[in-house]
Amino acid sequence: MDFGFSEEQDLLRQSARDFLSKESPMTVVRRMMEDETGHSPELWEKMAQLGWQGLILPEEYGGAGMDFVDLIVVLEEMGRVVLPGPFLSTAVYTSVALLDAGTQEQKKRYLPDIASGKLLATVALLEPNGRWDADGIASTATAEGSGYRLDGTKLFVPDGHIAELLLVAARTPGSTAEEGVSLFCVDRGTKGVSSAALKSMDQTRRLAEVKLDGVVVPGEALVGELGGGWPTIDRLGDRAKVALCAEMCGGAQQVLDMSVEYAKVREQFGKPIGSFQAIQHKCADMMVQVESSKSATYYAAWAVANDVDDAPLAAAMAKAYCSDAYRVVAGEGIQIHGGIGFTWEHDMHIYFKRAKSSEVSFGDATWNRELVAQQIL
Repeated sequence: MDFGFSEEQDLLRQSARDFLSKESPMTVVRRMMEDETGHSPELWEKMAQLGWQGLILPEEYGGAGMDFVDLIVVLEEMGRVVLPGPFLSTAVYTSVALLDAGTQEQKKRYLPDIASGKLLATVALLEPNGRWDADGIASTATAEGSGYRLDGTKLFVPDGHIAELLLVAARTPGSTAEEGVSLFCVDRGTKGVSSAALKSMDQTRRLAEVKLDGVVVPGEALVGELGGGWPTIDRLGDRAKVALCAEMCGGAQQVLDMSVEYAKVREQFGKPIGSFQAIQHKCADMMVQVESSKSATYYAAWAVANDVDDAPLAAAMAKAYCSDAYRVVAGEGIQIHGGIGFTWEHDMHIYFKRAKSSEVSFGDATWNRELVAQQIL
């Protein structure tokens, strides 16, 4: 059995690296950090021309028809450059949910526009309680005529301030736990929907608060069966975790590369600091963390791409490991760079902040270790 990437995947990786190094250098990233939207329509359009937004979408919807392993190849390169913008929320989270449970009409309406880069979309799952399990969903979906009335507040919605389409999780009044949870397609312009960008530590990944105040949606806005949305959210979570892990692997690898290069040129006591055993040990430990993260992520990507039975376990294990590893590697990278690593002018803090935001998205290491424990007992 061949555990390596195919020739086509290697070519995809190289083309992605070439494109991103040219179109999204740190000057662009920093400019997007200062931008109110955190999104570059020009860069988004260029990515759409490459077909990245539709990478995992079937050809009938304008996509490339590739699988999740192909997607993580591109995501890893995005992580290397700390790519800002709504790629994960639109091309991964929303696409996965609609592919999994959307009606044929919903797929035909939304997926071609996602693939072409015309539509920005996201999923609104978390609420002020901050819980990732079904008990955390408190927003309500009350039957009203032939449609539904949605009420509640969604917090930490990725790119919720610019997304035109929101996949909102809400529950039937009186239901508990996984029972009664549904997903709804909500246009941001619908009466009663308001969104506001939140101040967050990671300025490369924008979050928003979305309020639903008597939002009335038609019956066809329901994604899947009424009250049967949690399995879709569960599967979305597995794929979202793997996607985040791929980005974290790319970012951790870049931090390691930058640290090794700096250790070769920075001199102390007349010698490059890379000649000191303490620095060598740090770099060696970082490399172990990076390579182990890749191993866990690549297996998890294969597992979710092929819908194997232990895909949820593999995704939780990868997210638990990578959440810790990227944070540790980014922190050690700052230590190796010394005083300059703490400055705003240096790029290290950008990777550290991305590591922290990725760490808590779809559950931190502690949360995912608990999921692992539950699944193996």
